[in-house]
Amino acid sequence: MGRFNPNVKVVMIILLAFIVVPIAEIALLIHVGGLIGTWETIALVVLTAVIGTALFRAQGTRVLLRAQDVMAQGGFPAKELFDGVCILVAGVLLLTPGFITDGLGLALLVPGLRVWIGRLLWQAARRSGQFHVHMEGTSWHDPERRSPDDVIEGDFTIVSPDEREPEQDRLGKPGRDNDRR
Repeated sequence: MGRFNPNVKVVMIILLAFIVVPIAEIALLIHVGGLIGTWETIALVVLTAVIGTALFRAQGTRVLLRAQDVMAQGGFPAKELFDGVCILVAGVLLLTPGFITDGLGLALLVPGLRVWIGRLLWQAARRSGQFHVHMEGTSWHDPERRSPDDVIEGDFTIVSPDEREPEQDRLGKPGRDNDRR
């Protein structure tokens, strides 16, 4: 029997979340409304959205400034990009009415939790074997710091595998046996 496609798993989890989360939100809103009252529940949902928006703006601005500092020093702002995505998702969750989404959104605004989530995702990506990062140089963002050696000009030809000569490697270079001729 074949393996289950991991992409299908992700789609099914997302689909399930879009079905289960709204039902759970409605049930929790009804329950809280029964405990503290309808208007108080509505006020609480609006209050969490307002507080979440303020936190979203403050943390988003901080992450943007950190990313600019990293790029000004010639680095790639990978951590800052991940934090930015988490903060964006947090903002969407906080603006979605409900207590479950508010809780998840507030959790994503906790920097330590974002670090933990980032490590888990990084480990999962590396274990999958379908993820590779390669970066050369440090002046990728600043054209004034580039030297003429950073640009390589050339021509290329697309060659299908069946058109290749058997003694050539995958880049079209002669193999070791051909160097001796």
